[in-house]
Formats: sequence, C-alpha cells, structure tokens
Amino acid sequence: MRRSGLVEHVRGFGPHDHVCWRYGDVREFRDRAREFLSEGLAAGYRVRYTGPGDVEALVRHLDGVAGVDEALRTGAAHVDPLDASYPSGAVVDPVTQVRAYAEATEAALAAGYAGLRVAADCTPLVRTPEQLAAFARYEHRIDHYMADQPFSAMCAYSGAEVDDRAFAQVACMHPNSNTPSPGFRLHAADDRFTALAGELDPTNGDLFTLALERADLRPRGGRLVFDATDLTFVDHRSLLHLSGHAADRGASVVLRASWPGVATLVDLLDLSNVRVERAA
Repeated sequence: MRRSGLVEHVRGFGPHDHVCWRYGDVREFRDRAREFLSEGLAAGYRVRYTGPGDVEALVRHLDGVAGVDEALRTGAAHVDPLDASYPSGAVVDPVTQVRAYAEATEAALAAGYAGLRVAADCTPLVRTPEQLAAFARYEHRIDHYMADQPFSAMCAYSGAEVDDRAFAQVACMHPNSNTPSPGFRLHAADDRFTALAGELDPTNGDLFTLALERADLRPRGGRLVFDATDLTFVDHRSLLHLSGHAADRGASVVLRASWPGVATLVDLLDLSNVRVERAA
C-alpha cells in the first residue's frame, strides 16, 4: 500500500512512496534527504541524491549516511548535480524525464538492487511559469510510474524561493506532503486508477481545475475512475467541473467514495455522467 496524507518526517516510506517536502532552511532538506536515503540503502535500494552544486558538494551533503562512502564506490549511491543536466531556466520534458527514471530503476533492478530511491531539491526547476507547468505535469506522470514500480522519491522545494501558489501546484500532485496546502491531492492509486483525497472547496477550486488539466487523465472504457476513499469534502463547483472535464473527453466519472455527501450532491446537481460507488 502507498502512504498518503500529511507527514512530519520521511521515515518508514516504502518502495512506491512519493513525498513533497517544503523546507525553510536548506540544512533541513539535507537532514531529511540523508534520513530518506539512509533507509533506502539499508533496505537494499540504489539511491540517488540530486540538487544544485557540484559533485564534491553533493557528496559532502551525504556525510553521516551509514556506509555512504562504500555505496558511492560500488554504485549503490550516486550524486547527480542538477546544473549538469538542466542549465538555468531549462524546462523539463515530462515524458523524457519519466523515461529516464524508468531506465534508472530498471538498471538498478538488473544490478540486483531492490529498486531506486531519489531525494531531489527541485527548486531550480520551477522558477518560471513554463518550468512550473511542465514540472507539475511531470510530477503526476512519475507518480503513476511509482505506483507499481519500485521507485520512491522525495521532492523538495525551498519555501524562500517557491511561493505558496507555486508550491501548491506541485504539492497537489503528490500523495504525501509536509504541509496541509493546498488541501487536496490528485495522485496515482494502487489499482492504477487516480486517487482524489482531502477537501475540495472554493479556496482551491481553481487549482483543482488546473491540476486536472495538467494530469491529462485518459478514460478507460469510457470512464474516469477515482479512488475517493480519502476525500472528506467536495463542493458543488468542483463536482460540476469534474463532470464537465469528463464530458469534454467523452467519458463518465466513477467516484469510489466514503463520504456520503458526495452522492447527495451528485443527485442534487443531477449529474448524469457521474456515478458514486460506496468504497469498501
């Protein structure tokens, strides 16, 4: 099972988990990254640390990780300077980036590791509107890859450099975050469908619209199916938009929900292309 929700630390994450971490001080990120990667090494994963700076600086950031020197020598651990792959202002191509991590995961498995685990400071990749839009799309795509492959990641963003609105756009594409913003989560579910969790209300309705567009969900059998087990509230505007979003794709919506208010609202709004199924 994948973890989902508000988190206070990065310990105990499994092979398919994905966490968004907003940090106030870069030392906080490095502490959490060491924690996340230490557990990965101990569990038999190949680990990768990515961020701005040169190789020597990134290696120093890993001081204190048990066995890291040997891991760096054997290839169990890698450091990946962000500047070498993405010059300032570069816009990530979501498809290419997912393919790169898929190949790295397959290589780790072929080398006998349990999978791949990455801790990355993604701040330089979301500084412009174009970068942010592309990276939010990438976050959703890679989350679906993680759901059934042994690839886990911690994606970190500086609170000093990434404002609240920008952070919310990437945080909502993760199953886990260390902040309650933006209140909802749109991410991959264990069954290869999409999970919709948290609360959808007037404060985040515009962001929900944007997240759906960026996720670019593809109907299966003419349906968009959502695991809404952890959806605790949804307002009528969000349901109307979800219905319209599906209709534009020639699809219906299935919401597998626990909150009884969803079915009541769907009936009141007479949304003929939305069906609510009681979650088990």
